[in-house]
Amino acid sequence: MSAAKSPVVVDITMSLDGYVTAPGADLAHGLGVDGLVLHTWVMEGNDADRAVLEESYAQTGAVIQGRRLFDFIDGPNGWNEEMGYGAKPHGETVPPIFVVTHQAPAKTRLGDRFHFVTDGLASAVQQAQEVADGKDVVVMGGGAICGSVLAEGLADTLRLHVAPIVLGGGTPLFRDEAPRVGLELVDAISTPAAQHLTYKVVKDS
Repeated sequence: MSAAKSPVVVDITMSLDGYVTAPGADLAHGLGVDGLVLHTWVMEGNDADRAVLEESYAQTGAVIQGRRLFDFIDGPNGWNEEMGYGAKPHGETVPPIFVVTHQAPAKTRLGDRFHFVTDGLASAVQQAQEVADGKDVVVMGGGAICGSVLAEGLADTLRLHVAPIVLGGGTPLFRDEAPRVGLELVDAISTPAAQHLTYKVVKDS
């Protein structure tokens, strides 16, 4: 019997007013200027916040991200050997990451865990599902790639971590022209640092 097809999970943190970065996001400020407040739940959260992280890491078989996010991650202020998606201090296996881009970079700082997909989102999803072994394919950002996966009907689940802050600007998760997406709440965990909301994406039959 073949393994079940890996579900596609859009998983991202946003402010109460819908921004996934503060203003001024660039290679030096991946979350925008003073945007780290969005990830207080990751860095300073309580046991419930940590359980959300650990469960997500355990369920992840592959990751999809956009090129702008990759450029920050691979830059001098980005990830290192001890920091990254699901990185642990003892070097546990980390999932492969598929980067959606128009052109692959000539070289990368972080090695061969990144795979560059130049023929679109649907191809990235298919390639990620082929290696995820039935576990989740997690779309981690940035905002544009997450919004596009939802808009193109490729997502099965939307997992939002809503930080208790109004940023007033930055990178929005949902664009003004975004199509309607039906959602069904399937889980909600409340902590002082975030509201962790999991929605099933309701697809037309």
